[in-house]
Amino acid sequence: MRWWGWGEDEHATSLPAPAERLLRDELGIEPPGAPRGPRGGPESVALPTSRLSDIARRGLVDAVGAEHVADDHAARVTRAAGRSYPDLIALRGERLEAGPDAVVRPANTPQVAAVLAACAEAGVAVVPFGGGTSVVGGVAPVAGGHRAVVALDLTRMAGVLDVDAVSLTARVQPGILGPALERELAGSGLTLGHFPQSFEYSTVGGWVATRSAGQASTGVGRIDELVQSLRFETPAGPLETLDVPASAAGPSVKQMVMGSEGVLGVISEVTLRVRPLPAAKRYEAWSIPSFAQGAEALRALEQAGAAPDVSRLSDEHETALTVALGSSGSRAEALARTYLRVRGHERGCLMMVGFEGENATVAARRGRAAEVLRSAGGVNLGQRPGRAWQRTRFAAPYLRDELMDRGALVETLETATTWSNLATTYAAVRDALHGSLEALGTPPLVMCHVSHLYPTGACLYFTFIAKALGGRELEQWRAAKTAAGDAIAAAGATITHHHAVGCDHRPWMGAEVGELGLEALRALKARLDPAGIMNPGKLLPD
Repeated sequence: MRWWGWGEDEHATSLPAPAERLLRDELGIEPPGAPRGPRGGPESVALPTSRLSDIARRGLVDAVGAEHVADDHAARVTRAAGRSYPDLIALRGERLEAGPDAVVRPANTPQVAAVLAACAEAGVAVVPFGGGTSVVGGVAPVAGGHRAVVALDLTRMAGVLDVDAVSLTARVQPGILGPALERELAGSGLTLGHFPQSFEYSTVGGWVATRSAGQASTGVGRIDELVQSLRFETPAGPLETLDVPASAAGPSVKQMVMGSEGVLGVISEVTLRVRPLPAAKRYEAWSIPSFAQGAEALRALEQAGAAPDVSRLSDEHETALTVALGSSGSRAEALARTYLRVRGHERGCLMMVGFEGENATVAARRGRAAEVLRSAGGVNLGQRPGRAWQRTRFAAPYLRDELMDRGALVETLETATTWSNLATTYAAVRDALHGSLEALGTPPLVMCHVSHLYPTGACLYFTFIAKALGGRELEQWRAAKTAAGDAIAAAGATITHHHAVGCDHRPWMGAEVGELGLEALRALKARLDPAGIMNPGKLLPD
């Protein structure tokens, strides 16, 4: 992972001319005259001096060995931030207000327990750290009143411990990355099928700790549906759930741990429900006359039990940018646009659908979905754009880096609500983003897509882009984020469907779970983490 942005240099993206024109004409964003990224490496970033005491350091060395306790500048900088917009602004500006005072890398569950015991005794906060891909401040090195804070880097714990091909389960360590997990499972003819956009650089432990939702979660299920059992280390001791398919033995401890974002303890092992690799995959695109018609078609598919595994409907604004990004300027492309215009789709919405499974099953499911989409006025665009989406499905964060190079504010946020409340929530969030950014003199491009379908509702995923206010980027971001969060809460929607809470969404947790709910969560934290060392400043409002 690039220390200042996303991914690796060789996979960086650039904007085609149609996309540049769209950004210039709508937002006044011009191509950069010079690179806007950081000038040097991690060593060029200003960082406060480590506050870790000699006594605390000795306790950590006893737990994991001296070679796995690092307090050099580069180690601290590369675990000092996630990949939220504020994180990237700080990294690009080469000045961090805080960083971990050391990085600790355990190799196994006993070492995790020993680190937590040492930190509790020394009064040192602990921030679990996997891939570092949080976009909500989930790995911010907040000491929370403690003497120091360490990043607990779990990437040494990255093995597949056992695969049970009869029960279709796999027991894994939390630090394994998505691609490595899928390679290991493929050797046994299996897959987890969980593909969040951060898939290439995020870990299983991070997925479980944040209740991640993969791009195929409509068909496969969210990560919390794919976890059979887990082991969880807390400062008060270990929690371990039974490796069984289901249980009626009281409230679920497993559900209590999932989504806890490191504020209660550390996930040290997970048993996942896996499945055979699909024999067939079919991804294709459709044009739908309007966003409302597309959403209604997806509702009909989901409630009839016929939804594709991947279901993604872009609104008119996201469709326009998607088309501009993929434009080649060819004659065939011009003819396709003419055809869609004749069919009444001049401002149509792009829908991407994907089916996986046995050949006959895929064909039958695809045929049933096609009937519903045609009845909604849909035009089949074929498999070529579907295959293109598969190739680039993890590339959007690279586009964010490119846009920031051009002086753009670019951010994403997501929510979920019922089908009957979907249009109201969509309009409220769009209005909030437009109003907050127009008030600062930077009118935005606000885009949205529907994804992650449920019988009762769906996820709305927003992306907004505006010309950044030089020197006031965080003020501008905060105004938009606050307006959108308030609009989501007022609409009765969730403040996060899959990005988690972290620092950024804490102000709305009361609206999400109520004051008594917050008190119950605080009581749970007090029991499992009596010294309050686990990931301070996240999830729970002060």
